[in-house]
Formats: sequence, C-alpha cells, structure tokens
Amino acid sequence: MMMHPMVFLTMANDHHRELIADAEKHHLLTIAREARKARKAKKNEVVRGHPAGNLASCEPSAVVPAR
Repeated sequence: MMMHPMVFLTMANDHHRELIADAEKHHLLTIAREARKARKAKKNEVVRGHPAGNLASCEPSAVVPAR
C-alpha cells in the first residue's frame, strides 16, 4: 500500500513538534530545579556576625572562660 507524500510530511512535522515540546519541557524543568536549589542554598546561608542557629550564644561573654 502506498501512502501519499503529504501523509509522510505531516507525520514528520508532528514528530518534530513532539521533539521540540519535550526539549522545552526538559528546559523548563531544569530552570525550575536550579531556581529551587538556589532558593534553598540562600535560605541556608550563614550571615557573618549572626548566630548560626538557636544554640549559638549572642552574648560576647560566651567566649570568656569560666573562673
């Protein structure tokens, strides 16, 4: 059975559009993943001069040894 050449062209165009859609989806997911990773890293940053957590003392007397 012979197929019309326009059918082959339509099939090729559809496949090409699917490949482009998959590449775009992958690209968008990569951008979202990187943005999420950057937000998480920024949230976990320690600012110089501020305590690193709840257990760190804010008082300068914590450095002085006990007598």
